[in-house]
Amino acid sequence: MYRLLFSLIITRVPAETVHHLTLRALRAIQALPGAAPALRRALAPRDPALAVRALGLDFPSPLGLAAGFDKDAVAYEALGAFGFGHVEVGTVTGRAQPGNPRPRLFRLVPDRAVINRMGFNNEGSEAAAQRLRRRRPGTIVGVNIGKTKVVPEAEAAADYVASAERLAPYADYLVVNVSSPNTPGLRDLQAVEHLRPLLTAVREAADRASARRVPLLVKIAPDLADEDIDAVADLALDLGLDGVIAANTTIGREGLRSAPALARETGGLSGAPLKDRSLDVLRRLRARTGDRLVLVSVGGVETADDVWERVRAGATLVQGYTGMIYGGPLWAYRLNRGLSRRLRASAFPTISAARHP
Repeated sequence: MYRLLFSLIITRVPAETVHHLTLRALRAIQALPGAAPALRRALAPRDPALAVRALGLDFPSPLGLAAGFDKDAVAYEALGAFGFGHVEVGTVTGRAQPGNPRPRLFRLVPDRAVINRMGFNNEGSEAAAQRLRRRRPGTIVGVNIGKTKVVPEAEAAADYVASAERLAPYADYLVVNVSSPNTPGLRDLQAVEHLRPLLTAVREAADRASARRVPLLVKIAPDLADEDIDAVADLALDLGLDGVIAANTTIGREGLRSAPALARETGGLSGAPLKDRSLDVLRRLRARTGDRLVLVSVGGVETADDVWERVRAGATLVQGYTGMIYGGPLWAYRLNRGLSRRLRASAFPTISAARHP
């Protein structure tokens, strides 16, 4: 039914309009007493073999929702009720900003992909903190923080620190996003000479702001050269980070079947075309770090078999977003059921035991 709805109606409506309508519906579910808990009882992962212990947290499933969907932390509880083992909100910046001019979100249906140049549109870290302060137990929520566009690169650390101080008390984990292609100069921060002081400052800010040690991860781009991936992995180990999320959207456009004018839109490409590179980056990180870091694999995840492949390649957790756009609201529920079947057909008793040694 969703595929029919998608092809006949959804594709005729601008992608960002659909996104906002979806968020509005999710906010209504979240505000309705008892609605989210009822959905959770029906759709949440039930198989105890899918449970994952990571970052000091108990995830009911390795599958989570990647950052970018719930930028302002307005619908995380409802999203968690639809079957995600965790929800990563953001990207949140130190100051509120409108993002880039519209149109800035494009569906590439023949490629099962999306191009976005949203530009970290969000209401700022103070607004997100106010919402997360009212969190109820039930959904594991990570918070992804980025740089405000108007802040000069030389002052980037202070901008991240402001967000970390506001959000660390309410986040189950924090992610430093230095890999979006839609904020000028942001990806330059992935160079280790810039990344080391930035991550150090964020770690110290989170420790000041929260009585508990909030897990800290860094999110990298798939377009990094292999030697740069190795350098970030080594830095993460040296600084005692908790994990790496790989990978963000790509600026690459190889092999797309969509109309050339659409495929040439600037921004980050996500979805099926990113699958192979995302898996390559995961395998390289695993080879470099072993089991010393939590590796979160993102990019091109569409099916339960994709989740299984990432786990077998060394991912502790797996995230998706574009897969849900093409798969519909029950996408996470279906993938969890499929992952349970895949696990039962294997020789492994739990999903954690299936992770590559």
